[in-house]
Amino acid sequence: MIEGHTTRRDFLRKLGTCTIAAAGAGFSSRVSAGGAESARPNFVLIIGDDISDSDFGCYGHPNIRTPNVDKLAEGGLRFTNAYLTTSQCSPTRCSLITGRYPHNTGAPELHSALPKGQVMFPAIMKKAGYHTAAAGKWHMGGYARGAFDKIAGGGAGGEERWVQCLRERPKNKPFLMWFAAYDAHRGWSPDKEAKPHTPQDAVIPPYLIDTPAARKDMAQYYDEVQRLDRYTGLVVSELEKQGVLENTIVIFMADNGRPFPRCKTRLYDSGVKTPLVVHWPAGLKHKGKVIRSLVSTIDLAPTILELAGLKSPKSFQGLSMTPLLGDPKASIRKYVFAEHNWHGQIAHERMIRHGDYVYIRNAHPQLPQICGLESQCPQKELRALAKQGKLTDAQMDPLLEPRAGEELFNVSDDPHQLKNIAGDPEHRKVLENLRKLMDEWQKRTGDTVPSLDKATPDRYDRRTGKPVRGRSGRPKGGVIPGQTSGASGINDPGPR
Repeated sequence: MIEGHTTRRDFLRKLGTCTIAAAGAGFSSRVSAGGAESARPNFVLIIGDDISDSDFGCYGHPNIRTPNVDKLAEGGLRFTNAYLTTSQCSPTRCSLITGRYPHNTGAPELHSALPKGQVMFPAIMKKAGYHTAAAGKWHMGGYARGAFDKIAGGGAGGEERWVQCLRERPKNKPFLMWFAAYDAHRGWSPDKEAKPHTPQDAVIPPYLIDTPAARKDMAQYYDEVQRLDRYTGLVVSELEKQGVLENTIVIFMADNGRPFPRCKTRLYDSGVKTPLVVHWPAGLKHKGKVIRSLVSTIDLAPTILELAGLKSPKSFQGLSMTPLLGDPKASIRKYVFAEHNWHGQIAHERMIRHGDYVYIRNAHPQLPQICGLESQCPQKELRALAKQGKLTDAQMDPLLEPRAGEELFNVSDDPHQLKNIAGDPEHRKVLENLRKLMDEWQKRTGDTVPSLDKATPDRYDRRTGKPVRGRSGRPKGGVIPGQTSGASGINDPGPR
């Protein structure tokens, strides 16, 4: 047990409950102070697609309409330093379901299926008597389907079958719902049930261009976030109608940052920091609180299992967050790590956050990182504006060639991470310390850097955005990070 870690028994005792072992069942039943037995908690995990943490009202956005997520935060806990292990959709999902870093799942690149043999937390819950269902976006391959009793699609936004799954569930079992949206992934589809945002509502970060087309595009992105929020509200209402909201743990998050340059696929906070809201009326003593402690999304798998009264397997690399649910001022880890691998183009970037500092290491600084968004994103105007000399240094970032091999930022002074202080003598000791930590993490977890001639090749041209190897799918045969070291069988989490 790590220092400062609270056991589930201690945690539930603090909440006014105690636990007793259910004979032979492999879980603990919650018993109220009055002695009446209650059900194991239910879980609803809602995963937005391509949404940055700042794009919610409860996270400070002045114009976007997200009343339902905001309400969950008001009655639950809101995390302000929750980090994904990668800023890419399918690798995030494979990491989340296994509680492992992407290069340790064997599926660290876009469109990689989770390999057979990886242990998944929904499968453990299913075996222990939970009804497990998934609806909406999938993106994990065939093997992962075995972790769920039911899998459903979800229409344009991915959310249309969520309430149906709740209504059709067996009523004699606790449940885990894995609800994954397509919102807010490009291309946009309007929500006819909600008032659209306007270009005037757009809040443009300093690293993006501010043009009429870009503002319209941002407003359409807001509309998709709003639709996800609306369906979140419908899920909560259905839980309330069924009388199970009180003992249902609703977890809201996203898989990576908004689909704009310097966000999705990148390791700045705009790409790899996720909104994270936990709502549990029966279990949270502290409600409406903000948790500023560092957490990683690989911490969700052990947290969910512990709250379900189940033991985490040795393969999990995350830490249970239950101490934070009992004490919002507690801390469970000193560091979080994230990675950026192939996403239509070769990439190998690694990030560590420690205290107020973010360190990013780029194994291929000679390559620009535009991420092939130009076919759909008005930010394609970047190139024309660059030729006219109308871009700021921050807006030029996706076009930089070469890039910095190392970046260091103080996020308290520089929240948008615009000033690289890696070369500042004042921060030399910080840089050296984070270098050593990154070396240690890569070594212990088996992270490797495939050579450019053997890595999965580019699908999009970096300078034109045009397809060079088909329009979809991952080219076969490329060497992936961690492949040569056998990282998919390594359980060492590295520094935490």
